[in-house]
Amino acid sequence: MRFIGRQEELLTLKNLLKKNSASMVVIKGRRRIGKSRLLEEFSHSVQRSFVFSGLPPTEFTTAQSQRDEFAGQLARQTNLTNFNKEDWSELFWQLSKFIEDGSALIILDEISWMGAEDPDFLGKLKNAWDLYFKKNDNLILAICGSASVWIDKNILSSTGFLGRESLVLMLDELPLYDCAEFWNSENDRISSHEKFKLLAVTGGIPRYLEHINPLLSAEDNIRQMCFTKTGILFNEFEKIFSDLFSNKNILYKRIVGCLADGLSDQGTVCKKIGLKLGGDISEYFDDLIKSGFVSRDYTWNLKHSAMSNLSQYRLKDNYSRFYLKYIEPNRSKIESGDMSKVSLASLRGWSSIMGLQVENLMLSNRHLIKQALQIDPNDIVCDNPFFQRKNTKQSGCQIDYLIQTQYNTLYICEIKYSKNEIGNQIIDEMNEKINRLNLPKLFSYRLVLIHVNGVCESVRESGFFSHILNFSDFLRRQ
Repeated sequence: MRFIGRQEELLTLKNLLKKNSASMVVIKGRRRIGKSRLLEEFSHSVQRSFVFSGLPPTEFTTAQSQRDEFAGQLARQTNLTNFNKEDWSELFWQLSKFIEDGSALIILDEISWMGAEDPDFLGKLKNAWDLYFKKNDNLILAICGSASVWIDKNILSSTGFLGRESLVLMLDELPLYDCAEFWNSENDRISSHEKFKLLAVTGGIPRYLEHINPLLSAEDNIRQMCFTKTGILFNEFEKIFSDLFSNKNILYKRIVGCLADGLSDQGTVCKKIGLKLGGDISEYFDDLIKSGFVSRDYTWNLKHSAMSNLSQYRLKDNYSRFYLKYIEPNRSKIESGDMSKVSLASLRGWSSIMGLQVENLMLSNRHLIKQALQIDPNDIVCDNPFFQRKNTKQSGCQIDYLIQTQYNTLYICEIKYSKNEIGNQIIDEMNEKINRLNLPKLFSYRLVLIHVNGVCESVRESGFFSHILNFSDFLRRQ
């Protein structure tokens, strides 16, 4: 599979080679987001590279089995045969002999697995950096893993590593124009609508996109990946949460499950799963945010351009929602082969779930929306999904995406997914929202309609919307 996207991140890594000192790089991101693949591509820019990966934890995994695995990987890459495998300090010192000069890259992948069982692992890694590794000015030590919470706590927030990292990269989903490249030579023959059906399931996750068969329809691809017991996405959710959250994975899954139907606040989630508000629940939400599955969307005061304490949580990971809504409830049917030919349109709530999924895609690509509206990022005060709580002075209101500029201009964006052209009813819906929105005096607003499958001519001719954006255009690099 050719390397697609991540050109900006790749250039950032290559620029580190121009420094006159060694670099420690930390790369985080959701599992399957392409951390290892990015480093593999970058490794072609250095003279030598050494890759080490921790063992997935099991009930039998020990500190010594992790050291033994590291030692085996070291031996295969260096031809070393006689060294002490009992101590991380010895292992790191042996490695240091091979990176004393010239450009070199050391990759410690899934570092949370590698060091979880040994309380001295991180201290010895820090010492190895200070005593050996950083003496080569052309060395890059790359630390990566999907357990972003562990990395934040044990490396980025650790006094032992304070100030040592040169770069922290958080990999997000690929932008839409890069996602489209996974259709390869068939790209121009596939409609945007068909691509969005698949992206509504996979999001911009490279590992999932690599499994697209361009010769099959979106429906057949989804059935093959999700609704067969050998499909890549059938057991993926369980594996991810077990790997990331260990014995607490059931609780994290319950929290995510509460967000599968749409936005929710912390109190509502606690009530649904029977937990008290406060205490550990905030930490659980933070863990899900750092792991790339959930987003916390804050609203703000329009008049004063001040962020509010009010927020809603959103399940931003498209695959997780699809799994919870359609794979998990049908596991027995999938295992027996009864879902291999299912009509996707017949699935319960398909249209509304597709709407949530496409909305997620748009919010993940909001930079493209701002580009299309020709809004200078320096002029933006706030931009986010916006909500207004009902009280005695105002009605409740929810805006899919709102951009506020320093010139007191609001861009009120309505995101619509429909299998048919959007008709005149959208005007009535938007008028209702505007009537509910508590607009400050001397503020201007412009209405923006973002669609996937077209807008009827009468809506265009009405002039009601200042901008009508075809989201399909974002599948092409501008």
